[in-house]
Amino acid sequence: MQADAIFTPMLLLVFWTFAIMLLMGYKRFSATLTGRTKAGYFKLGESDKVPYDVRVVGRNFVNLFEMPVLFYVLCVSVYVTNQATHALVFLAWCYAALRIVHSLIHILYNNVLHRFLAYATSCLLLLFMWIVFAVNLHNASGIARFWPFH
Repeated sequence: MQADAIFTPMLLLVFWTFAIMLLMGYKRFSATLTGRTKAGYFKLGESDKVPYDVRVVGRNFVNLFEMPVLFYVLCVSVYVTNQATHALVFLAWCYAALRIVHSLIHILYNNVLHRFLAYATSCLLLLFMWIVFAVNLHNASGIARFWPFH
């Protein structure tokens, strides 16, 4: 396995985040230009005076800077330590896909139970990936002496 394979699912999530940012900008500008809201309502984020369809995209954009940060750190760590196994790369693809599913649910129909299931599954998957990474790192030569749980 090429170590840089871990970057492809990471890049997918990065570009998805930019796509949501563009959608957010489009929603904000179009809502302002059509008189559905005022630009001043965005001074401190989004107020209740901003239409729901605009606020939900903004909230989803914020979501993409919460747990995914741990995913980005993990991907870089996996690469730097040359721990990119087929399993971790596959799990990274699954994580990126779940985050996209979460976004689509959030933006398109926002069923809280569906959204929660996608979110919780992605969080558990990310935790599992960190555990796999930690175990692999522990088993790598020269690193085990730093692992506190022998």
